[in-house]
Amino acid sequence: MKNYLFIIVCFMSVIGKAQVPVEINLWPQNRLIDTANGHKLVEHDISKPGEELVSGQSVIRLADVTNPTIKVFSPKNPNGTAVIVCPGGGYGILALDLEGTELCTWFNSIGVTAILLKYRVPAPPGKLRYELPLQDAQRAIGLVRYNAAKWGIKPDHIGIMGFSAGGHLSVMASNNYSTRTYDKVDAADEISCRPDFNILVYPAYLISEKEEGKLAPEIQVTASTPPTFIMQTEDDPINAENGLFYYLALKKMKVPSEMHLYPTGGHGYGIRSKNGGISEYPQLIAKWLAANKL
Repeated sequence: MKNYLFIIVCFMSVIGKAQVPVEINLWPQNRLIDTANGHKLVEHDISKPGEELVSGQSVIRLADVTNPTIKVFSPKNPNGTAVIVCPGGGYGILALDLEGTELCTWFNSIGVTAILLKYRVPAPPGKLRYELPLQDAQRAIGLVRYNAAKWGIKPDHIGIMGFSAGGHLSVMASNNYSTRTYDKVDAADEISCRPDFNILVYPAYLISEKEEGKLAPEIQVTASTPPTFIMQTEDDPINAENGLFYYLALKKMKVPSEMHLYPTGGHGYGIRSKNGGISEYPQLIAKWLAANKL
C-alpha cells in the first residue's frame, strides 16, 4: 500500500519517451469489489462476430469490469492538454474502442494526451449504477493531476469526456469534486479532482425520469461547473433533451458552454460516422479547445 503510488509514478515516467499506451490499475486490489453472488467476474467482450456493427466495423463491448484502469496515450508532440475519455455502454458494458481508444488516437493527432478510463460496470448489488464509476473517475483525475509534470500535462488543462452513460459519468465528475466519494488511498487523493473542462457526446441519463423538464436529481450544476462542449442529435433515441437541459442549466449558472444539435445521426456512432454534421464534430471540439486556450 505504502509503495503503491511510488510504483505508479516510476513506471509511468517513461510514457513520454516510449509513446506507447500503458495501462495502470487505479486501486490497490484490496479496494475492489470483484464478485457477484460469490462468483468471481472475468472481463470479456460480449460482441458476436458480424453482429451489431457500427459503420461496418465491430465494437468491443467489455462486460464485467471489476479492475478499473487508466491507459495513457501520449502524443509525439504534447501541447499540455489532457482528456480523460469515458466510454459509454449503459453502465452495463463499455464500448471500449468505439468510444474509447479511437478517440484517444484522434486526440493524440492534435497534440492532446488522452487517458482512457476503464471504469467498473455493472454495479454490484446495493450500489447505484454510477457510484463505483464516479469513484474511478475522481481517482483518475487526481492521479493524472498528481503526475501532470511527469506526463507532460499542464495541471490546469485536464478535462473529461464522455459518451452516452460515460457522458453522465463525466457530468457527475464535473459537479462532484469538493470531496472524494471514497477513503483516501495516497497523496494523489489530496489533489483537486475537478475537471478543467467537459466534453459530452450524446450524453444519457441527465434528465429526470420522474419530473419532466428537469435534470436528474443527482446532477447539481453550479457556477463552478467546468466549461462544457455538448454534441447531440434530434433523432437520438436516448433523447436530445439530455444535452439540451444540461446546456440550459449551464447557461443559467453562466458557465461557458457550447452546444451543437444536428437533425440526424442517432446514437452510438463514436467518431466513425461519415455522414452530415456528426462527421465534423471532432473538428469542432478541436476549435473549441483552441478558443478556450486549451
